[in-house]
Amino acid sequence: MEKLIGIDWHSLLVPTHSIAEMVLRGTLMYLGIFLVFRFWLRQSGGIGIADVLVIVVIADAAQNAFAREYKSVTEGAALVLTIVFWDFVLDWLGYRFKFFGWLTRRPPLLLIRDGKLLRKNLRHEMITVDELESLARKSGVKSLKQVSTACMEENGEISIVPWSGGSEGKKRKRRNLGA
Repeated sequence: MEKLIGIDWHSLLVPTHSIAEMVLRGTLMYLGIFLVFRFWLRQSGGIGIADVLVIVVIADAAQNAFAREYKSVTEGAALVLTIVFWDFVLDWLGYRFKFFGWLTRRPPLLLIRDGKLLRKNLRHEMITVDELESLARKSGVKSLKQVSTACMEENGEISIVPWSGGSEGKKRKRRNLGA
């Protein structure tokens, strides 16, 4: 009965490792994983099963480096607060300073310019022409030639800006008028 009711308050609340070490480990691992995600992973909007698997495996692999083998709630709280702190600080720095904005937020990636596909950028983000055409149709555009610009936004969504007037484009009309 003692095992059911008894609580070992000492092991529950007293850290087994240095809190400063927990904060340092949390800081180094958070910033390291952040940089991996920022510069290595693609930014497409839909999270596929492979993306989720990568995140889970990275989290599992990083677990011991984050915290050694902590046992107390105090150490767990210190680690969680460290991670939340760095998440907030990076967001704040990105808002406040241009360099950190560049570091924390990806700029829009142009996929279509003046009705022409930028195939290198499509390859980089692993977006097929069929996927892009499907998104264009959802935006009410029949042909990619009717798209002034299409960009992969920071959040991974693709924004499509059709030519004004709904035809294949102002630019072509202007060229035809001058010819």
